[in-house]
Amino acid sequence: MGRTGVMSRQGSVIAGVVWMFIVSVLLFWLPVFGSLIAGIVGGKKAGGVGPAALAVFVPALVLAVFSFVFTTTVTGLPLVGAVAGAGGFVFAAVGVGPLLVGAIIGGALA
Repeated sequence: MGRTGVMSRQGSVIAGVVWMFIVSVLLFWLPVFGSLIAGIVGGKKAGGVGPAALAVFVPALVLAVFSFVFTTTVTGLPLVGAVAGAGGFVFAAVGVGPLLVGAIIGGALA
């Protein structure tokens, strides 16, 4: 509850990311609509269009950085890590389209 006694409807980018991940995993068998539904749910939990868009792109960037660091550590070659990081980002970015559209819709509904 807020100071005025009215329930405040603040969202969280972390909550949006978590909900998008959970719903995406549960609806993996629906190729486009699963990501769209996950985006809508996560966008509503994020609390707005801006936080919803951030909740979509943060996991893709985290995956790319993790892939770069892990591959560089295992191989000891930063160039191979850079290529793997770029590949990880592209791999994560492929599924972002319907998720982003859903997040924008869900963020607008919040």
